[in-house]
Amino acid sequence: MFQVNDKVLYPGHGVAIIEETIEKSVAGKVLKFFKLKFLYKDMTILIPVNGNMHNIRHLNNPTEVDTAIKILFTVPKKVLDASDFTPSSWNKRNKDYQLKIQGGELNDIVCIYRDLMYISKYKELSFGEKNLLQSIEELLIQEIGVVRNKDRSEVIRELRAPFQHITFTGSLGQNTPTTTAV
Repeated sequence: MFQVNDKVLYPGHGVAIIEETIEKSVAGKVLKFFKLKFLYKDMTILIPVNGNMHNIRHLNNPTEVDTAIKILFTVPKKVLDASDFTPSSWNKRNKDYQLKIQGGELNDIVCIYRDLMYISKYKELSFGEKNLLQSIEELLIQEIGVVRNKDRSEVIRELRAPFQHITFTGSLGQNTPTTTAV
């Protein structure tokens, strides 16, 4: 399934390349590991070849990336109301977001990004929301940049473009997104 020199996504951490397979003695057994070298971090990790692969996956192809980007142009299904901005609501959403991040699926990551960008149009993001948004954006920048062979600034513009002209009308809980012409 995975081979040396494959580019993969390690959920929550980003794009890495499988540099080599290494055998190590662990608890008296010889185990094989993939050595992952991250492309955008000064970090290398070993993951067992036959064990839990921590949801690493091959990068999506350009068509799958295009499909994921289209999600950014959709309105989130849930209508936000005042109860969505309480600390307990954030804790619940964050727990759900973290599970999706660890799953590593591009469409899930894009949905989290879209949701947080929409929330940022309603209110100033909390410290935790801002950090999560930055982390998610970085994961998207890495994968989309590698798959499409685009530089960081191009990918950032593409990710943020759907949200540049969104304003909300109505009161909280009844807000409907509208776009303004450029």
